[in-house]
Amino acid sequence: MAKIRLGINLEFVRHADKPFEWGVAKAAELGYQYVEPMVHWGRELLSEAGYFHSVSMLDDPLRIQRACARHGVKLSGLSAHCPLIKPEISVEYLKQAIRFAAECGAPVINTDEGPKPAWTTAEEDHVLMRYTLTEAARVAEPRGILIGLECHQQYSKTPAGLDRIHKLVKSPAIGINFDTGNSYLAGEDPYRWLEKVVGRLVHLHAKDISIQHSAAERGKVTGTPVGCACGAGVIDWARVVRICQKAKRDIVFSVECGTIEQAEQSLQHLRKLV
Repeated sequence: MAKIRLGINLEFVRHADKPFEWGVAKAAELGYQYVEPMVHWGRELLSEAGYFHSVSMLDDPLRIQRACARHGVKLSGLSAHCPLIKPEISVEYLKQAIRFAAECGAPVINTDEGPKPAWTTAEEDHVLMRYTLTEAARVAEPRGILIGLECHQQYSKTPAGLDRIHKLVKSPAIGINFDTGNSYLAGEDPYRWLEKVVGRLVHLHAKDISIQHSAAERGKVTGTPVGCACGAGVIDWARVVRICQKAKRDIVFSVECGTIEQAEQSLQHLRKLV
């Protein structure tokens, strides 16, 4: 039976206007075992000034490793979302993210197909994604890094659509990063869908959706950046835990919420179940 670990995506400190190291320290202070940092290409003002938690992949990867070691937490993965459909962006971005993950000690990088170009057909989009994922897998396989495909955009919003993307490239490096909140908001049954992919699961975004959010957007969107506190919304976390215990590897629940208070509430709720 797979073990469930509790972690948090550093998006929970986005509105606190604090840097990466502060977010790691806060996650540890709350009691999380794992963190999922976000990485970006190049340089941007807010993170360079210490007002944003994302880490540039031009920085030393050991910056992430040292921060985690200092505060006694581990890495569940890296949030490395980029549009797989746009290889001019995603090929080099993912290859760099994989090398960065290997050096800092993150076992998984998470991504999705991203917004599509306005002029391409669905068939063309899947050829482009196959090219991107083939290039990424060739870098990931020898390094032992897993690529978690997330249900988040126009094609991955359904079980069949996510399966089609997953089957584009046959590689042991490519698995599923299931997002409970995105799947629910897309109008699907998140538990039935999770049962379908649990054998390919490498990571899980633990995202709850408030009743108000559900009423306003379910069936109208393909996902959302963050949810409410786990246990304060519509997701049955005890059921999610039971399904994930069937996975082939231990799974980190990386909580995706919008505030420090929600992160604390989420951990209190999930600890009762794990």
